[in-house]
Amino acid sequence: MKTSIQLLIGIAFIALTACSNQEVKQDTLPIPATDNLATMPDNVSSMSGQNPPLTLVKGNKTLNLVRIMDGGACKNDEQGVKGTFLVYADPTDIDRIKRDKGPQIFSDFESKIQFFSSNVLQDTINATNLAEDPFTLGADEAQQKLANQLTNNFRDAVADAVNTFQKETTLTIDVVPFIPSFVFYQRGCEATHVEPEN
Repeated sequence: MKTSIQLLIGIAFIALTACSNQEVKQDTLPIPATDNLATMPDNVSSMSGQNPPLTLVKGNKTLNLVRIMDGGACKNDEQGVKGTFLVYADPTDIDRIKRDKGPQIFSDFESKIQFFSSNVLQDTINATNLAEDPFTLGADEAQQKLANQLTNNFRDAVADAVNTFQKETTLTIDVVPFIPSFVFYQRGCEATHVEPEN
C-alpha cells in the first residue's frame, strides 16, 4: 500500500512539474502602431484590436483595402522583419478596368504588386538600422524608433514603384506596412518573402 501511494504521489508531482514549465521566449520585438504614417488615418494607433483601416485617402481619392500580404525579409542571418502589408486601390478605377479589360487582368496586377513589394521590402530592410540602440530608454522606445524608421524607409522606397505601376495600369493604389503586425528580429532572422494572405 505504501508503494502505491508513493507511486501516485510521484506521478502527481511529475504532472504538476510538467504543467509549471514556462515556454522559452523568442528574441523578437513586436511593434506597436505608429502615429505618423503619412497616408494612414489618424486613429491607426488607437484602434481597438489589430484591425487595419478599410480605407485610406491618397490625394483626393479614397482607396479601399483590397489585399493583405504577409511577408518579411532578412538583412543578414541575425536581423530582419516580418509582418503585414496592406494594398489599397481606387474602387472607381477597379470598376472601369473590369469593364474595359475584364476581371482576369487583376491577377496580373496582383503579381506585379507582389513582385515590387518584395523588392521594396528588401530595400527597406537593407536601409533600416535594426541593431539594438544602447541610447533608448526601454523596449517601447526602441520599438517605436524601429517602427518609425521602417515606415519612413518603406514609404520612400515604394513611392517610385507605385507611381510606375499606376502609369502602366491606370489603377490608383497604395501599399503600406501595417506596423502593429510587425515583428523585428535582432538575434536570428526567420523572415520570408511577401505573399498574399488567403
